[in-house]
Amino acid sequence: MKENNYISENQKEVKTKKKKKKSRIAEASRKQSQSLVQIMNGDFLTKGFVLNNLTYIFFVIFLMILMVSKGYYVHQLANDITKEEKAVGDITADYVETKAKLEELTRRTQMIEKLKPLGLKETINPTKVIRIKNDKEKK
Repeated sequence: MKENNYISENQKEVKTKKKKKKSRIAEASRKQSQSLVQIMNGDFLTKGFVLNNLTYIFFVIFLMILMVSKGYYVHQLANDITKEEKAVGDITADYVETKAKLEELTRRTQMIEKLKPLGLKETINPTKVIRIKNDKEKK
């Protein structure tokens, strides 16, 4: 008889645990449905709700402001990058153009023509290098 009592007590404990789990799940779903009903009714705008959740509301507003300002900042950065890329492109184009003009003006044939009025001529003989050895280099 004791064995039957023990089994029945064990079964009662299992049943109560199952009821607790079911009641927790049902309670959570009731809370979710209540919050949805509050949003649909507009009850969440009441003074009590707002006062109870004021810190959370301020935090959400702060995050929204932060998100909007970040969007503006990223947009401004993109504009700045575009402007700087255009400026670099212009400077690069000027550099290439100036370098091409310099190469054209310093060609050997151009230099000979420009220096003729001064009486300078192109040498026919190759240049010779004169090297002097110092006493230090001899040792």
